[in-house]
Amino acid sequence: MYLTPEIKKNIFAEHGTKETDTGSPESQIALFTHRISHLTEHLKRNKKDKNTQRSLILMVGKRRKLLNYLKDNDIERYRAIIKKLKLRK
Repeated sequence: MYLTPEIKKNIFAEHGTKETDTGSPESQIALFTHRISHLTEHLKRNKKDKNTQRSLILMVGKRRKLLNYLKDNDIERYRAIIKKLKLRK
């Protein structure tokens, strides 16, 4: 599996406020970004996989909602996560 507990732990430790912080918007956005990049690579190889394509679209929407939430509540944290993950605005 591409998303092992060790990978999740590293993502949460790097982007959360502490290592066990799994609920902050930054850590959730980082996890969604990792999963989105994996699904994007999968879809480059398997163009007709419509189920994965739908999952990718839903995941991008969830990440966008989290980014909007962060933007509305704390613009500095929003700017920091955008810069750290190299996302487009």
